[in-house]
Amino acid sequence: MRTGRGCGGSALGRPPGALPPDPRDICTSKNGNRDLAGLVILLCAAGSSRRMRGADKLLELVGSVPLLRRQAVAAAAQGVRVLVTLGPDQPLRAAALERLAVEPLVVPEAAEGMAASLRAGAAAAEGAALLVMLADMPEIGAEDLAAVIAAHLAAPEAVVRAAGEDGTPGHPVVIPARLLAGLTRLSGDQGAREVLRGEAAVLVPLPGQRALTDLDTPEDWAAWRARTGL
Repeated sequence: MRTGRGCGGSALGRPPGALPPDPRDICTSKNGNRDLAGLVILLCAAGSSRRMRGADKLLELVGSVPLLRRQAVAAAAQGVRVLVTLGPDQPLRAAALERLAVEPLVVPEAAEGMAASLRAGAAAAEGAALLVMLADMPEIGAEDLAAVIAAHLAAPEAVVRAAGEDGTPGHPVVIPARLLAGLTRLSGDQGAREVLRGEAAVLVPLPGQRALTDLDTPEDWAAWRARTGL
């Protein structure tokens, strides 16, 4: 039974390691009366999955739904503009996004690494703050995003980062609009580390290891499925 705020339920209503609600139950509410016009979610999904040895980690099924679609639904439930980066030759990933309230953003230089997605997202954000969400983190749900967004709204000029329950910084991360110019100058697979260096982040602890769990290899997936039963 769904309880609490918005589309995703209460963060207190989902035990550590549990997954967000079935994404076939699509909701695009505006999360109450929050002013979200100055925020864009960037769901990074343009990687090659080369460590999966021929499989695509973002098309792995979680609760009978491809991981990419599940995470896109969680993002769309926040009621803000959602950009999903894709490589130029990823039609199956594009198909996984069909009928969702998200905007595919093809990144021609995706093979370069994460920087290409961040550059594209910063350019497309049109001056809004950017919530950077990694698509290979299956335990991040709509209520986790809502908690991070709430912290951003309370401190819109600060970097906001989800964290493990022990305070270890993780993802997603909100990069305020004042730092977007730095993202447009990134290169390679370094991510946003250089842009965020020296910035004091507001940390948002999430239950368990949700903010730190990403699945890159078949072994990662097997261990995670054994732990969660999914």
